[in-house]
Amino acid sequence: MSFSLQPEWKPAGDQPQAIDALVANFEQGSERQTLLGVTGSGKTFTAANVIARIGKPTLVIAHNKTLAAQLAQEYRTFFPNNAVHYFVSYYDYYQPEAYIPTTDTYIEKDAAINAEIERLRHASTQALLTRDDVIIVASVSCIYGLGSPEEYKKVNIKLEKGAVLSRNDLIRRLVGVYFTRTTADLTPGTFRSVGNHVEIMPTSELTIYEISFSGASIERIMQIDPMTRAEVREHTALFVFPAKHFVTPEDERLRAVEDIKRELGDQLQHFDREGKILEAERLKRRTNYDLAMISEVGYCSGIENYSRHFDGRGPGEAPSTLLSYFPHKADGTPDFLTIIDESHVTIPQLRAMFAGDQSRKETLVQHGFRLPSAKDNRPLRFEEWNERVGKILFTSATPGEYERVESENIVEQVIRPTGLLDPLIEVRPVVGRDGALGQVQDFLEEATRVIASGSRVLVTTLTKRMAEDLSGFLIERGMKAAYLHSDVKTLDRIQILTDFRKGDYDCLVGVNLLREGLDLPEVALVAILDADKEGFLRSETALIQTIGRAARNVEGRVIVYADRLSQALEFAIKETSRRRALQEAYNNAHGITPKTISKQIHDITEGMEKTNKEALRELISIDRVRFAEDPNALIKEKEKEMEDAVAALDFETAAFLRDEIAALANELGIKHKAAAASKKVKDEEDKRPAGRTKRKTVLHRK
Repeated sequence: MSFSLQPEWKPAGDQPQAIDALVANFEQGSERQTLLGVTGSGKTFTAANVIARIGKPTLVIAHNKTLAAQLAQEYRTFFPNNAVHYFVSYYDYYQPEAYIPTTDTYIEKDAAINAEIERLRHASTQALLTRDDVIIVASVSCIYGLGSPEEYKKVNIKLEKGAVLSRNDLIRRLVGVYFTRTTADLTPGTFRSVGNHVEIMPTSELTIYEISFSGASIERIMQIDPMTRAEVREHTALFVFPAKHFVTPEDERLRAVEDIKRELGDQLQHFDREGKILEAERLKRRTNYDLAMISEVGYCSGIENYSRHFDGRGPGEAPSTLLSYFPHKADGTPDFLTIIDESHVTIPQLRAMFAGDQSRKETLVQHGFRLPSAKDNRPLRFEEWNERVGKILFTSATPGEYERVESENIVEQVIRPTGLLDPLIEVRPVVGRDGALGQVQDFLEEATRVIASGSRVLVTTLTKRMAEDLSGFLIERGMKAAYLHSDVKTLDRIQILTDFRKGDYDCLVGVNLLREGLDLPEVALVAILDADKEGFLRSETALIQTIGRAARNVEGRVIVYADRLSQALEFAIKETSRRRALQEAYNNAHGITPKTISKQIHDITEGMEKTNKEALRELISIDRVRFAEDPNALIKEKEKEMEDAVAALDFETAAFLRDEIAALANELGIKHKAAAASKKVKDEEDKRPAGRTKRKTVLHRK
């Protein structure tokens, strides 16, 4: 399939010339280019036009998960008929394994995996293996080890209507590709068998496929809604990919075990020669335990440290990554486009990943916690990454030295299609003097005025603690505020930004996340606290990027709190003024009146699961026939189900049933029953013992 851009939007301002220049340069053989676009000039739309005209699968790399989510939603808006996916680290919390020799402290690996993000990762790899019109928006996690695409493709299961396959054979094949059998509610990567049906929930979708058998053949493949059990549509064929990215055939597993044993022997001899008795004993016990677990159950904690052996790679050889799933030409050269968003931040991240990982693992190896092969469970070196990507487009308002040196062409995009000017900047003192308020009190007064006019406010601090404290301070004074920093969970960050745009919050307090790429046209005021404190968070680049958050609103302005003008602050103010003058001249010459960007409010989590209201409407529709036959009997049955749910402390299902009872009762005008049902749920929930956790249940209706 080809890429098809949403036709209602047309390039404007500097976009047409930038698109033409970038496409022409790529077609003439350029491998590296930079799009130097000011904030609000539409760099993402320019990049989308380049993707559409180049016509190749595209990897977009962003420097944090929040920005990646926003970009994914933007590209989905631009390409509604193409496959746009989101690929980031699936850890909500991650504490890597480490050892501190100075204090003899061993820190065990601890992690919390987000199942929804894991599903999105599977959706990304499966799209790359089945389609040509794919855009993957990823964080730097795309350079970390991932299972081999060859093995991943090799073991997928193709199911076709009429194919000769028994129910038991399908169950064995599903278990063979790491699906888990269950008798409870289905989650991605699980299946259950009911009579002559097998129900499967793939790793990439929140839907159920019911495979019906007639003897030893497939009679029907029906897609079913997991909430309502309503039939969605019938399929003639279905591909089921493995439930894990790391797929190892049995013969390869046995070979890997032998390789690990040989490496263990070599390392023990090395420790013996150096007289490291403690390290040798430690390594022997741990590795032998892991080998026993792998032999018995096929898995052990920390199995990724043996990935080199399972992949059959040599020492030092690079692992497979997301890049391996993208298309390559017959000679092995990459055949896809890579866009590095906010390259001045993303490139340093890509360069730093390998060194930090190796330093930690080298210590573990030296002290007998891991075999040397653990060092090959790693991200790509920067040079390896460079070899594995094709044509690259760097995009940034403030390109770094690397992009400027590597790029064969630097294309500027200064004029905004909206005519919006760079914001006016006002410098105010940090410490109150001569009757002036201190920075926090002054910001509170300014923010209150802006919010009263219907706009939103951003404020940046130097530390996470200060962001949290300031957020609490603002809330105590009646402001709808929230903080946003790296400790906030991935999907929560996205939801906070969406709620901010909707008006559920009026003010966001951040440290470093309220910078590059965030597109928040409702923001009319940006405040930078302690702007004269020189360092990474108040560098020239950081200041220009933060100032740019006010460049999408015609009322946008910036207050920087500083007792002196640092060199970085002085540069940022001058550069912003220069760009403002250029836009102003263009507007006067073309008769353009600046207007605030109008942008729909979406977030990456939309479509992940149905809302209760949607499911409720469908349930009521399903029960409509029974309701017509005997409405009172149906309502009584629902009340009994609700009481059973309350008794089981399952208040989510009880509340859902309460809403259904109210809707059904309303049809008859039996309002007192609905009210009584609502009160019963509330009374019982109030009685729940303190600290008792809720149990998540999905309501099914046959």
